[in-house]
Amino acid sequence: MTVFYSVLVLGILGLLSGTFLAYSAKVFEVKEDPRVEEITKVLPGVNCGACGYPGCSGYAKAIVEKGEVTNKCLPGKKMGVEEKIKEILNKYK
Repeated sequence: MTVFYSVLVLGILGLLSGTFLAYSAKVFEVKEDPRVEEITKVLPGVNCGACGYPGCSGYAKAIVEKGEVTNKCLPGKKMGVEEKIKEILNKYK
């Protein structure tokens, strides 16, 4: 009978803890601008730092939040990254 109560108590504690964690994750969720993710996908992903930012995600965040110019990605110039970034930014205007 002791084993049954132990399993029952641990099951209830696990269920309550899981519910609390799920609720907390939803309440404290950090919402990020979808443009940052789209621009990061368009960038080549080389993370070379030639643009002056630490990686492609840093550059994408600077474009969206600080209004950085879209032509700083040297590896992406031949791939037409600048035009793709401008299309993304125009799509959300």
